[in-house]
Amino acid sequence: MPSAESLDLSALRATMDARFRLPLMSFFLRRTKNRAEAEDLTQEVFVRLISSPGPADGINCVEAFVFRVATNLLIDRSRLLSRSLRCGFLPGKKGDQARQFPRDLVEDREPERVLLGQESLIEVLRLLEGLGERTRDIFVSCRLENIKQRDIAVLYGIGHSTVEKHVMKAARHIATCYGGA
Repeated sequence: MPSAESLDLSALRATMDARFRLPLMSFFLRRTKNRAEAEDLTQEVFVRLISSPGPADGINCVEAFVFRVATNLLIDRSRLLSRSLRCGFLPGKKGDQARQFPRDLVEDREPERVLLGQESLIEVLRLLEGLGERTRDIFVSCRLENIKQRDIAVLYGIGHSTVEKHVMKAARHIATCYGGA
């Protein structure tokens, strides 16, 4: 017969799963673009939550605590991957040997390069200000947030071809402003 403590832990797991699985999966999918990895990260959040004492402020900030744990997990993952790439290694699957890449194929994220990228993004967003709000929002959703065009069409209640036209209009506008054809 299971103990009262194991029943409480099972109930806690079921409650956490019901309340946070879908939001966490969505959170991780948007950032990793990999369903299996998102599932692994979601499970890791649950493991960390069960083994942690919980938020100090009580039950009112549970959701913030859960997503703080999720964010920290992504930061840890990013640091590990960055460290691996800097050393010229890409971690393989569990049990596989790490694969080594030639140093010239691994691109470092130097502060100067990051700053140039941010400045380019700001310039593109400034250029998009010259377009209508809907075109700008659709372009940003599609190209910067990686939302699929069919999902954008459903969100705006328009056809898929209309979404394509908005994206192409914005891309043409940016190309024209940069002096392209």
